[in-house]
Amino acid sequence: MAPTRVRELRRVLRYRNFLVRQAVRMKNKTSGILMETGVEYNARRVHGKKYFNELLDNLEDVPNSVFELLRTSRAGMEMFEAAQKKLTDALVKLPELRERVERLMTIEGVGEITALTWALEIDDPGRFANRKQSQSYCGLCSGQNESAGKNKSGPLSKQRNPHLQTVLIEAAKLAPRWNAQLREVHARALAQDKNKNRATCAVARKLAAYLMAVDKSGKPYEDRSSKK
Repeated sequence: MAPTRVRELRRVLRYRNFLVRQAVRMKNKTSGILMETGVEYNARRVHGKKYFNELLDNLEDVPNSVFELLRTSRAGMEMFEAAQKKLTDALVKLPELRERVERLMTIEGVGEITALTWALEIDDPGRFANRKQSQSYCGLCSGQNESAGKNKSGPLSKQRNPHLQTVLIEAAKLAPRWNAQLREVHARALAQDKNKNRATCAVARKLAAYLMAVDKSGKPYEDRSSKK
């Protein structure tokens, strides 16, 4: 069991994730109300403050209740977003996390939330003997089914830390845009079987390996691929 302080900070981070989900629900509700009433809008800009206010000012032939519901949904979204940002900022500034998070973020493609989640959910990286153990803990390993001399990969293991699994999978979808090595991993995996989900999992496993290496060494990430 993790120390009391770590469990306390995990609770804060997980509550922050809850607030993010609520903000997304408010955004979806806003879009739903607009579609339900037949209002034309720019889906990419609708959650921007300036565009949203202009949209309300130009609405015609809709009941007053629609205006109130849209304003309420907008207020809820802003409240949840402000609250989650406040919690994130507070966690990043903590002395026991600040240096560790900054070190993990030296890996291109790793942001604050990925680094915070890794630091708090992994706690002590020394409890993992190798990267495969950490990847398994993150739920990034699939079961192997052998039949008629053939090995087939099964679904991802249910024995995992769901918080880490979710964050690493989401990070793996974006990280290849900024990290050349992860981009190569994604391209190589995609070329093997054309399955985007398995390619994303391959990137997530490599990302977990990078995070574990940096965390255990206590040194910033160093790209050695270009060195001779």
